[in-house]
Amino acid sequence: MKLISKRTALLLIASFLFVDSSFATDGYFLTGYGAKQQGLGGAGVALPLDSLASATNPAGLVRVGNRFDLGLTLFRPIRSTTITGNQLPPGYPNINGTYSASRVTNFFLPDLGYNHLLRPNLAFGVALYGNGGMNTSYVNPIPLLGNTRGGVDLDQVIVSPTIAYKVDAHNSFGLGVNLAYQRFAAEGIQNFASPNYSANPTAVTNTGHSNSYGAGVHIGWLGELSHGINLGATYQTKTYATKFSRYSGLFAEQGGFDIPASFSGGVAVKVHPRATVLFDTQRILYGQVKSIANSGSNQALLGSNDGPGFGWHNVTVIKTGLAFTVNPALSLRGGYNHATSPFDNSQTFFNILAPAVVQNHLHLGATWNLQSGKEINLAYVHAFQNTMNGINSIAPTAGGGNANLSMYQNSFQIGFGWNRNK
Repeated sequence: MKLISKRTALLLIASFLFVDSSFATDGYFLTGYGAKQQGLGGAGVALPLDSLASATNPAGLVRVGNRFDLGLTLFRPIRSTTITGNQLPPGYPNINGTYSASRVTNFFLPDLGYNHLLRPNLAFGVALYGNGGMNTSYVNPIPLLGNTRGGVDLDQVIVSPTIAYKVDAHNSFGLGVNLAYQRFAAEGIQNFASPNYSANPTAVTNTGHSNSYGAGVHIGWLGELSHGINLGATYQTKTYATKFSRYSGLFAEQGGFDIPASFSGGVAVKVHPRATVLFDTQRILYGQVKSIANSGSNQALLGSNDGPGFGWHNVTVIKTGLAFTVNPALSLRGGYNHATSPFDNSQTFFNILAPAVVQNHLHLGATWNLQSGKEINLAYVHAFQNTMNGINSIAPTAGGGNANLSMYQNSFQIGFGWNRNK
């Protein structure tokens, strides 16, 4: 019997291409992939649990057996900007006040994984998942940006065919190819669509969604140090992507927007027959992508090779988790995720469009095992509210003052898993 029909598979793939954008919170990356990993604070480099393990560590696929996994996440980010101390000349409106960026609040993000053991020590799998994204949709125009409601919409979807090989009883290696699709749209920033600010004023704002495609490589290692102690390490190259042509006057390098490289390490320790503790650390290299990393106060023209960006630097993420088996039918998980801030207080003005200021996340999860290897997985993540107050973030030529950014988020995920070995 076929696992799923060809038509069903095509519909699942299409759902990724047209799904609402997410707003991830380790910068703009997701904290974890799949409901099981989300329940563990995003940790999982050293503990593969399902066929989405390849999104975290490709070497894990040879440890999870023959599986199919499908999930859906609801994100509810609440974000806003408060402008203070602005003093535009007489005749200009008073723009000080709070602006809600949550005109659109609910976002849905699916994930899908399939893994097959070709031999007991060799696995092939493929995963489809949202790498991350960002969205702001302001309720009212922000006069410093433009004369219509402002905001951005960035979606990133990864298709990752992966092969994993177990070289001996204790070590396995994995190699995946990250095939990326991303789309972007911006609106309400007409003030920058002029030759004074942009190298291509017609490709700055309100031009609809622009598509981009790219590819990168993901490698990983998973090893058993001793009974009950696993170690893992993984590295993803930069995903080199085609340019957002409709926004060649906004992003540096004529619309360039590669997906940053990252590397991670993790440990999983079985402290009790029913309990495992996890600890991961991840480094996301936002600082290597000019359109993300260049300072927003850069005096070059938007869209030029060294044009302004969001002023983001590299981010370090700490992920901790606890997995506990209550009985054969029920497993519980919990975790905590902390990320360093991707930008400084001086960069808050341009990040009105991308207020990724949350840093701390509480994760909870559970699995109910059903008959014939089937299971239901749940996860809940709360990103605690954080406010970043700007410091001299609005240029004196725009009236000075500061943009203060605030955000918190809740997300709920439900997943279905099928271990086909049972």
